[in-house]
Amino acid sequence: MRVLVVEDEEFLREMIADGLRRDALAVDEAGDGLEALRRLRLGEYDVLVLDRDLPGLHGDEVCRQVVRERLLTRVLMLTASGTVRDRVEGLGLGADDYLTKPFAYDELLARVLALGRRTRPALPPVLERCGISVDTARRSASRDGHRLALSRKEFAVLEALLRAQGAVLGNDDLIEQVWEEDTSYSTNAVRVTLSKLRAKLGEPQLIETVPGAGYRIAGPGAETNPDANSGANPDANPDASADPR
Repeated sequence: MRVLVVEDEEFLREMIADGLRRDALAVDEAGDGLEALRRLRLGEYDVLVLDRDLPGLHGDEVCRQVVRERLLTRVLMLTASGTVRDRVEGLGLGADDYLTKPFAYDELLARVLALGRRTRPALPPVLERCGISVDTARRSASRDGHRLALSRKEFAVLEALLRAQGAVLGNDDLIEQVWEEDTSYSTNAVRVTLSKLRAKLGEPQLIETVPGAGYRIAGPGAETNPDANSGANPDANPDASADPR
């Protein structure tokens, strides 16, 4: 899930963004309305966490533009004013949800995840395939009932592969869904993360490398080509440095 956090108070913006990243979401940030609109037009975000009172371009206008341009993102509007009139106005602008400051982070996370599920094709909150289970609400994963201790990037890659429901995801697909816009990642980062994820999933290997195409979690009975020993990536550059995070 990709999220854009737009908040002019740097401390609050970083607190929200860092929390969402710890919960395995890919997060970009903007400090004003003009930068937010630029990012929204360039990239696809599942959820926009939008402060209403922004410099440059007011949050209300950003929300209006999202609606006018039919951008495929759900809007969670943040504001210091929690009156009924303000909530009605915010929702009337096109916001999908409304949260009053101060707020509990756990509530913000729950609302972001709920909006993200509405952006994507309907899938259950618990994703299951080949004995792997990922609870997207509780941010937990297991295989055959045994809990997996995954890093946030490993969790996000596993979730993306399960959401694909057996379809192949290429390096670009995974980088777009899992890694943030402002960090320069090579395809080697995908390879390293997948290698660690495969090791934690254990045997038999379930993540298949499709030469020249990408990766998938094949369904029951499919012949799997994990390339587990080399961790091979169809487009990997062996000289590239890796920072899977």
